[in-house]
Amino acid sequence: MLILKKSIKKIQIAKKVVLRRNTFSQGIGLMFHKKIVDEAHIFIFDKERNIPVTMFFVFFPIDILFLDKNKKVVELKENFKPFTNYYPKNIAKYLIELPAGTIKKYKIAINDKLIFL
Repeated sequence: MLILKKSIKKIQIAKKVVLRRNTFSQGIGLMFHKKIVDEAHIFIFDKERNIPVTMFFVFFPIDILFLDKNKKVVELKENFKPFTNYYPKNIAKYLIELPAGTIKKYKIAINDKLIFL
């Protein structure tokens, strides 16, 4: 389960969570995957770093959150289109792929905290 913490409120934004911890799983990501609904794919890295993202062979748009080591949002990418690339400006330890529209629906913003694991 993925929870968004907004001040004292806690809001569930995804029931199903897929953890991507190893290089192979992270490299495959959502390639050739069916459209995700009420699902979060969490990429966990050993340390904070710049995490470029590619949408090759992903056939639907998604939203992406980049989180620091404290699980605070440091960067957002809404409606990331298939067959494109994104190079974030900030370093992150976690990357979360969500269905398109999730950021807008839950009003996720920089410095929001997420709870998982």
